[in-house]
This record gives sequence, C-alpha cells and structure tokens, in this order.
Amino acid sequence: MSGTEPITAEEVDRLVEQIERDAGVGGYHLHPDADFVRGLVRGLAENERRYGYRSCPCRLSMGTKEADLDIICPCDYRDADLVDHGACYCALYVSADVKAGRTTVGSIPERRPPRAEREKARAGVTATPGVVGSLAFPVWRCSVCGYLCARDAPPLECPICRVGRERFARFI
Repeated sequence: MSGTEPITAEEVDRLVEQIERDAGVGGYHLHPDADFVRGLVRGLAENERRYGYRSCPCRLSMGTKEADLDIICPCDYRDADLVDHGACYCALYVSADVKAGRTTVGSIPERRPPRAEREKARAGVTATPGVVGSLAFPVWRCSVCGYLCARDAPPLECPICRVGRERFARFI
C-alpha cells in the first residue's frame, strides 16, 4: 500500500483495538469519547505511514525516529501528564476519573523541551555518584515509564509499558 492511499476505517478500528488492549494491560485508560480517540488514532496511523513510526499527532515531528523517540506514542511525557493533568498532551490517555466522567480534561502544557535541550540530554548519561563502580552491569531506564533494569543491554520490550528497546537510555 502506498503512502498516498487514505487510512481506512478498518485500519483505524484495528489500531484502536490494539491500543485499547495495550492500555488496559498497562493499567491505562483511553479518552471516553470514541470519535475523539478514532481521530487521534487516525493521526497516529498517518504518521506511522508517513514516518515509519507513530509520532504524536498533536506535535510537530522532526521526521526521523531518533529525533522523535520522545514523542512516539506512548510518549515519554504521558505518565507525568496523567498525574498532573489527568490526561496526556493529546488526551488519548486519561486518568480513571476522566474515563469515568468525574473530571474533565483541560489545557495540558507542553513538556517537550526544545530540540537543542533534547539532543543535549540524549547525549549525556545520568549517574549516581559513588555507585557506578560497584555495579556489575549498566542500568537502563525506560524513558516512558521509568522502569530500570541492570543488564548488558536494554530489553527488547519494556515489561511495564511495552515500548521497544530504542526507548531505553543508559541510566548508570
């Protein structure tokens, strides 16, 4: 299928089902408005077709996976936004209170730092003073959920939020 053909309703339905299933397994909730969710998921599908990965449809993609790792859905900012605002930036993921209708989604500020700051942070390694020498393996951190593991290389998939190995960064 070429990138110029429109995303079909069936493709959107399948992707909504997959995202909803994955969200449920991780203890997350999708926005209660099904049409709103379908619109966001269509944007994810279009970005996946356009770039090869599902970048957030509410943010400007740089067009390369490496530059956009932090905004591949689920984005690195999802959990912090859920805690602070009851929804992620695009409001695909929401808190249990929003899902149940006890709270509404308001404006969610952008957490994504400017590109130069992201590149600088990606180049650095966060370490705890005095600990590095005592570890047998490097520690890897999932940039989405914060899961930590000590091993030679990051896992192929985060056991908590199920994102791929490329979303891990060396922590120590």
